[in-house]
Amino acid sequence: MKVVVDTSVWSLALRRNRILEESPQILRLRELIADDRVALLGVIRQEVLSGIREVEQVVRLRKYLRAFPNLELTIEDDELAAEFYNTCRRNGI
Repeated sequence: MKVVVDTSVWSLALRRNRILEESPQILRLRELIADDRVALLGVIRQEVLSGIREVEQVVRLRKYLRAFPNLELTIEDDELAAEFYNTCRRNGI
């Protein structure tokens, strides 16, 4: 099963901070990458690539992220996500 990694995790992983390298989120991301289980949503790819000032850095990151396939969503996926959200809200989550 593929796992969609959120923008916040990518942002954490891509920072140059030695302390963060051993965080549980980054260690789990490494496991998922090693197991070839990471997928991206197009919107997450866009968010990760947005706001980077250095062109060279964008090019490097774009090349790196191309290793992860986009998960193609359907209308039914969006509708089901909305149902999940509404169910969670009704239950106080």
